[in-house]
Amino acid sequence: MSLGDQILQGDRLALARLLTQIENEAPEGLDALGALFAHTGRAHVVGITGAPGTGKSTLVNQLARYLRRAQAPRGGESPRVAVIAVDPSSPFTGGAILGDRVRMRDLAGDEGIFIRSMASRGALGGLARTTADVALALDAAGYQIILIETVGAGQAEVDIASTAHTTIVIDAPGLGDEIQANKAGLLEIADVLVVNKADLPGAENAAAILRMALEYSRGEHPPTERDGWEVPVLTTVATTGEGVPELAEAVHRHRDHLVTTGAWEARERHRIRTQMENLLRERLMERFLGAESDGRFDRAVEEVLARRCSPAQAVADLLAGE
Repeated sequence: MSLGDQILQGDRLALARLLTQIENEAPEGLDALGALFAHTGRAHVVGITGAPGTGKSTLVNQLARYLRRAQAPRGGESPRVAVIAVDPSSPFTGGAILGDRVRMRDLAGDEGIFIRSMASRGALGGLARTTADVALALDAAGYQIILIETVGAGQAEVDIASTAHTTIVIDAPGLGDEIQANKAGLLEIADVLVVNKADLPGAENAAAILRMALEYSRGEHPPTERDGWEVPVLTTVATTGEGVPELAEAVHRHRDHLVTTGAWEARERHRIRTQMENLLRERLMERFLGAESDGRFDRAVEEVLARRCSPAQAVADLLAGE
């Protein structure tokens, strides 16, 4: 039986092996994912991002637990939930530090939840290079909701908007991120805004500032550009679970909104296009450097270092074959 067939039959160990192969970009993993691709396209991918200290991991933990305990919208069985926690890379091994998986250990034992930690491996934007492929594998394996938690290393983690159907941006009082988030573009990618740690002083003020920033953003970007979706500003206390039911309901409502307005297909097209563009860019770069085995690229770098030409001029000369 092939690895793909084992995964379709619910073999969690086979799924774990495939995810490792995908992360390592092994050819057999890419082949297995290709065979499974026809079974994808059903999962709701939810991205969770925000600055350090906002309590993302604890909130993801609570959200996953709630989604499993609560019935699916309009009745039915509770959805199977997967969590992809993108961790910073170890400076020694290059692997994930696994802090998020440790914090989510109380989810272990639930066969309906699958947790995978991924090392960012130096990739920018809060995700790893293979995060999108890992999400596809989990989709094929039958997980209806996939939560992707970004690294949380700064305020420029906007790549998640090109990977997820629904993007949750988390803030917390006292971090001074309300204005910084607006500058970094996080407000523009948010489908749901959450002020976590709402039991701390300043939470209401933080929520009010975000609502004001949204009002300003609506003036710059009319509602039609968001497909008519009004971004909610919610408050939560992840340590107690307060506000988590409302957050889960907002996630479900956003999915329903995407489906009923036709925006789901548009976002899916954008996700696929972005992933293919990234892969094409990487492959073309690898092919170009492989063809320049005579050291022309390295010599061009030296020319730029010596200030004899600019980077743009050096690249133009390389492409012209000079």
